Amino acid sequence: MNVLVIDVGGTNIKVASTENRVPIKIPSGPAMNASRMVDEVLGATCTWRYDRITIGYPGPVLRDKPVAEPHNLAPGWVDFPYAARLKKPLRFINDAAMQALGGYQGGRMLFLGVGTGLGSAMILDGTVVPLELAHLPYKKGRSYEEYIGVEGLERRGRKRWQRSVYDIAQRLRTAMVCDYVLMGGGNAKLLQKLPEGFILGANSNAIDGGIKLWEQLPRLVRRTGPAQVQAG
Repeated sequence: MNVLVIDVGGTNIKVASTENRVPIKIPSGPAMNASRMVDEVLGATCTWRYDRITIGYPGPVLRDKPVAEPHNLAPGWVDFPYAARLKKPLRFINDAAMQALGGYQGGRMLFLGVGTGLGSAMILDGTVVPLELAHLPYKKGRSYEEYIGVEGLERRGRKRWQRSVYDIAQRLRTAMVCDYVLMGGGNAKLLQKLPEGFILGANSNAIDGGIKLWEQLPRLVRRTGPAQVQAG
């Protein structure tokens, strides 16, 4: 089985596969919609071999479909005919949940992805639970994402941004009774002196998670909320 993994982000779309593990980066941003994404991914991978596709989506996913438009990209993602255009068996998963699955080391784990926005997920003794924490209120009328997404980094500087990252992560870890925190996302590399119980995610986590999603497909649990995946 050869899986194509499309990791949709607010700055770049990263594309890799089982046979091509070094991702191609396609610039995204506020003009990127689903149709353009598909055109650019198909063009960039026209010589690749794959028989399955995973899309890591920056928003809530239900029954392998996005259910809300992304905050940092153009509209047009919810009702797009992905299967008809991509012509391969297809799975959607929240992008933070995909990274969490790729970096999971057992137990109860909280994942936070600090990049253009804020991605979040938990894995509770093997079950992946996508979260939507980015736009919850934090301080001074601003949300978690406004403090520790790229907006907060640019507005407040790296040192104050890092203090907020650790403060928010510790609060959430305590509230959700997690053993450890996996930090990912494009700006995680800026973090220094990680507190005890924090792990810096590898760049390959998203791709690994997208491939694992198909390897562990028989253990997928469907519920009324976002799909939950049993991790290994």
